[in-house]
Amino acid sequence: MARVVIIGGGFAGVWGAAGAALARGDADLRITLIAPNGHLVLRPRLYEPEPDLAQVELSRILGPIGVEHLRASVSTIDTDRRVVVADGEEIGYDRLVLAAGSKLVQPQGLPGAERLFDIDTLDGARRLADHLRDREDYSAVVVGAGFVGLEAATALAARGRVLLVDRSEVIGAPLGPGPREEIESALDKLGVERRLATTVTEVGDGYAALSDGTRVEADAVVWSVGMRASELTRQVSGELDHLGRVPVDQWLRALPEVFVAGDTAAAAFDAEHTVMQACQHATPLGKVAGYNAAADLLDVPLRDFTPGPYVTCLDLGGAGAVFTRGWDRRVMASGADGAVVKKRINHHIQPPVDDPVKILAAADRVYLELPFFPRDEEAAAPAA
Repeated sequence: MARVVIIGGGFAGVWGAAGAALARGDADLRITLIAPNGHLVLRPRLYEPEPDLAQVELSRILGPIGVEHLRASVSTIDTDRRVVVADGEEIGYDRLVLAAGSKLVQPQGLPGAERLFDIDTLDGARRLADHLRDREDYSAVVVGAGFVGLEAATALAARGRVLLVDRSEVIGAPLGPGPREEIESALDKLGVERRLATTVTEVGDGYAALSDGTRVEADAVVWSVGMRASELTRQVSGELDHLGRVPVDQWLRALPEVFVAGDTAAAAFDAEHTVMQACQHATPLGKVAGYNAAADLLDVPLRDFTPGPYVTCLDLGGAGAVFTRGWDRRVMASGADGAVVKKRINHHIQPPVDDPVKILAAADRVYLELPFFPRDEEAAAPAA
């Protein structure tokens, strides 16, 4: 029996499995997802105060659609032999979907780096939540004023004093100037202090030393700087992009028998842009890569990768949220109105469970728009 193997249990991997199951239909095709954990972690929600709520049992998604789940970690991809090694066991494949995700770039040579916290993984988010649980008026330093750092800082500001540190001379540099005024206003409202053109040079017991020569109190220092694709990409291609991602074609194929999705894929969004490392793109990437991996074995036409419009929605804690459209990130809603959009998006990134009809129907929706704001029915946000 032919076999599709999917590496990764995040958004791209899970939706890759569902996409493969959709293409399979009633055909005789084995689909196996390899991931060490028993849950899909809703990674974009790990800034929330109770991170354990941001997970879904994989068995409730994979079981109903007839996908095997092998709980193991892949160490080797042998594309010549069409074999992966997971926890020492060789597993053959006819088509492979690499959706192993990305991880936070850890600082090198930073004294006290072992004291850092992060919200990159469920375990990391749990550690931070447990460390600050039941504390009031703590002091936190968040390093990195990009998307993750801003959401972490504004969430932490609900119960403590927060200092946001970034090497850039502006807040939210990766987001561009579009939403900057709303972000700055929110930080002011929440009392989040900023130190720009600055970084952390040491993390000690109850303090952080900064590159401007100051030393600040810190019950927790949260690191949120930089993401890089899984190292498994190096076993698929020697031509990776600056984020360590594998170049793919319009069908998300990297090699004749290998498709790539999610944070490991350097896929074209349009003629000018490459996809972002975010669930907004990981989800449709997974759906298309998984479908195509199965379709390729079944002589079914492949699908082009055609995602919905690019948007962002940044949670700003007690100051609401800011929602933008387009690559210039035009602000469409902010404050309480933005928070309505963010709540809706956070609801939609959670996949359906237990019902194979609903799961496969969701896998069939790649280009997706939803009304993001009741007063403007023409604008739209994607359900990831």
